[in-house]
Amino acid sequence: MESKYNYFKRDISWLSFNYRVLLEALDERLPLYERINFISIYSSNLEEFYKIRVADHKAVASGATESDEETVQSARELVEEINKEVTRQLDDRVRIYEQKILPALRKNHIIFYQDNHVEPFHQQFIKDFFREEIFPYLQPVPVSKDKIVSFLRDNRLYLAIRVYPKKEEKNKGEETKENIEKYTGECINERNDGEGIKVGMEAARPNVTDLRQPLYFVMKQPYAKVPRFIELPSREKNHYLMFTEDIIKANLNLIFPGYDVDSSYCIKISRDADILIDDTASSADLVAQLKKKVKKRKIGDVCRFVYDRAMPSEFLDFLVDAFRIQRDELVPGDKHLNLEDLRHLPNPNKSLHSLEKPKPMKLTVLDEKESIFNYVAKKDLLLYYPYHSFEHFIHFLYEAVHNPETREIMVTQYRVAENSAVINTLIAAAQNGKKVTVFVELKARFDEENNLATAEMMQAAGIKIIYSIPGLKVHAKVALIRRRGLNGEKIPSYAYISTGNFNEKTATLYADCGLFTCRKEIVADLYNLFRTLQGKEDPKFTTLLVARFNLIPELNRLIDREISLADEGKQGRIILKMNALQDPTMIDRLYEASEHGVQIDLIVRGICCLIPGQSYSRNIRVTRIVDSFLEHARIWYFGNDGTPKVFIGSPDWMRRNLYRRIEAITPVLAPDLRDSLIEMLNIQLADNQKACWVDDKLQNIFKKRTPGTPTVRAQYTFYDWLNKTNS
Repeated sequence: MESKYNYFKRDISWLSFNYRVLLEALDERLPLYERINFISIYSSNLEEFYKIRVADHKAVASGATESDEETVQSARELVEEINKEVTRQLDDRVRIYEQKILPALRKNHIIFYQDNHVEPFHQQFIKDFFREEIFPYLQPVPVSKDKIVSFLRDNRLYLAIRVYPKKEEKNKGEETKENIEKYTGECINERNDGEGIKVGMEAARPNVTDLRQPLYFVMKQPYAKVPRFIELPSREKNHYLMFTEDIIKANLNLIFPGYDVDSSYCIKISRDADILIDDTASSADLVAQLKKKVKKRKIGDVCRFVYDRAMPSEFLDFLVDAFRIQRDELVPGDKHLNLEDLRHLPNPNKSLHSLEKPKPMKLTVLDEKESIFNYVAKKDLLLYYPYHSFEHFIHFLYEAVHNPETREIMVTQYRVAENSAVINTLIAAAQNGKKVTVFVELKARFDEENNLATAEMMQAAGIKIIYSIPGLKVHAKVALIRRRGLNGEKIPSYAYISTGNFNEKTATLYADCGLFTCRKEIVADLYNLFRTLQGKEDPKFTTLLVARFNLIPELNRLIDREISLADEGKQGRIILKMNALQDPTMIDRLYEASEHGVQIDLIVRGICCLIPGQSYSRNIRVTRIVDSFLEHARIWYFGNDGTPKVFIGSPDWMRRNLYRRIEAITPVLAPDLRDSLIEMLNIQLADNQKACWVDDKLQNIFKKRTPGTPTVRAQYTFYDWLNKTNS
């Protein structure tokens, strides 16, 4: 039955979020290089979006998957809509970069050359730098529309170059052929040079009958050998920077002597990076599949061809034919592509200050001499990252390693940091004679290789490794320390349930929270969950909410409770903080609650398919916060007639999280900890610096500070609140 409600399209909603990231580059209150970094994040996000989401839609649109005609047409229309919105955002990205960022750099005595104009005092330096540092690594490869077989590597920058033989040369026909062979060298012989280009001898030779026929080449930028950004000699107060590709463009005549260089433009290919795995495979087969398929990620199907939009149409048409690009794969870009590299932009002006972000604090009640085991045995503990130090969790594991009563350590791992202190501590536990069991999710996208390598290292150290469950992803972020007294008596075991990964690097960037507890009902439920991951039993959970078991029925019960309160004339209240809201079934429940008068605030960082401002959502408000840290926590509040129920855990409200993954959510039962979460939610809803409303057209409408009210920048205000309560 067709729903009476409407929803935003998931991917168009995500583009709205990414555009909000871009808008941070406009905030002149931020340090300049922080603003530049948001352009980098925006660009990096978009690259991954095309590799995964758009690649999937293109597979459907092309008929590569078994889909009916209506689905295929819908996918084609969606790809067109996505490309149209991305092109619209490009106009704003260019405007922000050229009209805001570059002038701000100049104001701070950093001249970032963007075009052919270079000051006379730098011209010789640029020539010398090109000859000595860049030229040895360049290899132009001829392109022919009909015969050449070319492969452009994923996400690598290339220069597409058009040249003409010089008019004044004698014996032009022979010299043309000679020069091509000379300056393309061994590329002319059929081979694979290891950099992803294959050419054949016949294809490399252009038609020399017409002496002024254009010749086309592509040339990979040598960023493995040369930095993307080059610092030029300073002059007086000014510092100078230049893109490497602009240095190359300025010296193309040295690469093509005997030719007139007509023009050159940057291009790049994005390829399908999704890995299709047989989810029913055994662990051994899954490992073998991943090892094989991860290597093929870089040669996936084209999902977009990005080009400098200043490129003439006939030039673009030639490349489209030569590289067999489909028209729906064309995405215009600016003259400088891959701006995710801006995170590496040198800062030669040392007087430019970085953003003073909140420094992770250590709890005074957990100084180095205090046992976390002893503290948690008395009362629950809630940590907020990155405001609190992740070292507390490392110390928790360290205590388990050296506690003689520790019987077993059980942990899930979704995204593992390289050279991880968490992993090293677990290895130390195994070497110390403890039983250690780690569930490793191999299907964590883009972390498959690292997770696999880490799992094999742990296995070699004697840790029991359990790999992905067939047909499921395990996204729960949980740890369990099982203990027994030395004489067999029962003593407290410890459970830890988090909203974020056990990754000390992302714990300094992502805003998450984690609960330590000795409550027997939570410990027992968590042990049952780990037994389920080992395929040992079908558990019953009394306190934890676990996706695919009791989560959806309990969410429905909680929503029904707020609806019944509203129907009785009491206040129905729901606050949901998460990364994404997409599942139509749960969105319908929120629409229904709104129609009954339940007041609902959603704090959703990314995808939000719920449409506010409709008759059926008139009591729902959607807030989005983008700031120094990535908002990653999932916190759910239900008013419950003045006795609030508050939960934290790993899932967003997306179909995959609610129905196809193992996720764990815990109620926060300690009143003081529950109140601190409520305080956090209230601070985020009061944010008038970095928060915006998402309206019914997916626009980000910044919240304004009401005159006479305090300035609230949620991440910093909450940090200050935590600091004051740190006793």
